[in-house]
Amino acid sequence: MHIIAHILTDFSTKFGIPRQSGLVESLRGTIVFTPPYRNTDALRGLEGFSHLWIIWDFSEAHRPEWSPTVRPPRLGGNRRMGVFATRSPFRPNPIGLSCVKIEGIELKTSQGPVIHVSGADMLSGTPIYDIKPYLPITDAHPDASGGFAEGTAQQEPLNVEIPDTVLRMFPADRQKALTEILADDPRPHYHADANRIYAFEFVGIRIRFCVDDGIRTLRVLE
Repeated sequence: MHIIAHILTDFSTKFGIPRQSGLVESLRGTIVFTPPYRNTDALRGLEGFSHLWIIWDFSEAHRPEWSPTVRPPRLGGNRRMGVFATRSPFRPNPIGLSCVKIEGIELKTSQGPVIHVSGADMLSGTPIYDIKPYLPITDAHPDASGGFAEGTAQQEPLNVEIPDTVLRMFPADRQKALTEILADDPRPHYHADANRIYAFEFVGIRIRFCVDDGIRTLRVLE
């Protein structure tokens, strides 16, 4: 397996990254190819597609051994399921699969051809093994069943309170994404402590917040 590219995103740490691709559509990322694959011919025809599959490396989740069962966050971290029935990063082969939207393709930059995408759920610098076009005629299955993930209720977004002085610290084109990340509740599903303060980095700025589950409100502290 050869690393063909890396993706650049606004996340320097794992905490805060959406749990699945496409959950926060306003998130932006840029796919930058490694030198052997900086060939514009390799992207010929890609402009006709709207979405991509990205096959990538859970580079921060490598472990010497694997477990046949894991604790899915969607089940509160209290029940074990078979690793092949989940999307856990802790797998025999730490490979991720994400579907993203193509926002633009630049063929001539200082880094060679690059692909701008939205909806990515990856750490900045994540290695990419391959990209493939998304084909609606075969890849979309509206009647598919969702297993135990379908049986767990998807909570309504949190109310998000961000002081204007804090929000203005972020680039204007990143403020919507930040609000959506927080509304999706970046905490582990099994955490519900109103006194606990959480923190993560977004566009290089560290954010500290707490959540009042009683009124479904997330407050950014600083």
